[in-house]
Amino acid sequence: MEKRRFFAIAVIAGIIGGCFAFSTIYAITNQKIVSGTSIKPLQVVDSTGAYSLQNAFVQVAKMVKPAVVMITTEKIVTYRYWNPFGDDFFDQFFQDFGFPRQRQQQPKTFKKKQEGLGSGFIVDEDGYILTNNHVIEGVDKILVKLMDDEKKYEAKVIGTDPRTDLALIKINATRKLPTVILGDSDTIEIGEWAIAIGNPMGLEETVTVGVISAKGRSVLGTSPYEDFIQTDAAINPGNSGGPLVNIRGEVIGINTAIIAPYVAQNIGFAIPINIAKKVFKELKTTGKVTRGFLGVYLQPLNEELANSFGLKDTKGALVSDVMPDTPAEKAGLKPGDVILEFNGTPVSDVRELQKKVADAKVGENATLTIWRDKKKTTVQIKIAERPNEESIAKKEPEFTEKYWRGLKVSDITDEMRKRFGIEQSIKGVVVVEVEPGSKADECEITVGTVIRKINDVNVSSVEEFKSVISKIDKKSPVTLWVRQEGNNRFCVLKGE
Repeated sequence: MEKRRFFAIAVIAGIIGGCFAFSTIYAITNQKIVSGTSIKPLQVVDSTGAYSLQNAFVQVAKMVKPAVVMITTEKIVTYRYWNPFGDDFFDQFFQDFGFPRQRQQQPKTFKKKQEGLGSGFIVDEDGYILTNNHVIEGVDKILVKLMDDEKKYEAKVIGTDPRTDLALIKINATRKLPTVILGDSDTIEIGEWAIAIGNPMGLEETVTVGVISAKGRSVLGTSPYEDFIQTDAAINPGNSGGPLVNIRGEVIGINTAIIAPYVAQNIGFAIPINIAKKVFKELKTTGKVTRGFLGVYLQPLNEELANSFGLKDTKGALVSDVMPDTPAEKAGLKPGDVILEFNGTPVSDVRELQKKVADAKVGENATLTIWRDKKKTTVQIKIAERPNEESIAKKEPEFTEKYWRGLKVSDITDEMRKRFGIEQSIKGVVVVEVEPGSKADECEITVGTVIRKINDVNVSSVEEFKSVISKIDKKSPVTLWVRQEGNNRFCVLKGE
């Protein structure tokens, strides 16, 4: 309520300012009229192109807006605090007169309602609504407001899929609801029009226009399911879950994320609608999304690794470890195998293989073409259902997605210890890629080098590595204690 009041005051101030400006303009215009001059409307030479495009935007807005909803959420949060003045007054009073303490001091608590804001769109006339998982995750109440109705409907969660950041909710309306048309995100082209519709900052029915800036973006680099559409159509807090549509009014994406305004502007990301279609179908039917699973840990191939395996290029996915009692173990997959094809389709990298496996039907057999002992062979494997992320995350080695001073590192697995001759007693992170000509290359860091300390701080995992380097100034030199070929040595990586 306070936000809306502040916004209203700001708008009123703008209107007042506009009134003063209008008075000045009117006076000048009035003088011109008196002096015999008149202002005529601008004559547009192109009477078809510009107006046709403008009309297309107008028609898209009229067509899609009725199916776009505002989502508000409520969550009751309990806060704990200790009384800064010690015990209650009467406890202290009795103690002053020699009476025993009445009770042990307890923390005070109070509850506060937190509100959230987002968007969504109706995909079924019976009230099914697609939105982002992060819009409704962990809340106590979800309220939906339709564009043509002041009433707020309480929604229930049908299912969520945190891996793609999608959620399906439903409201019970007394009438058939307007729906959107779902397009085909596989056919979009960079440079095509992109129109975002939603409720940024609570401003209902906001329409912004831009283009498709890029496809296949991985923003966080933490999930194989990241395949974002990038757009410069303005997306702001409150737009999350709203539709990104094309010039025909078909939904091609779900607005999801933005680059922080203080870092960059006009960079927004949407989940492709073809991903959402699959998720919607499963959530509506079963309330969850089932994905395929092999039971392998994978790492990307670089030029040095590819050469060591006798491969001509870096296409494929390298098996760094095999989980026990999984389809991969039963099929005989081994660390060091490179998966080149999945069911006859080439695999370009780890992310592509993960997508193919995830989309595979649970219980069916798949054919893997692998590279082992410097020759191709095939393996039959039965697809299992992917277990929860927690049980996998505890074991799976972590990798750095980006170069740091020319190197990428990984947690040390048993396979890496065997391949690079790393003793069991050695802790650290292993270098899996070195950029030619980089600071790391100048320091003679090679693939297989174990980084044990950074500026005299121990690092035993990628998580610790990231934590340490995040506190180092880019311009400052860094001293590494590393292990190479069975020997420890120090080296200094220069700053930028």
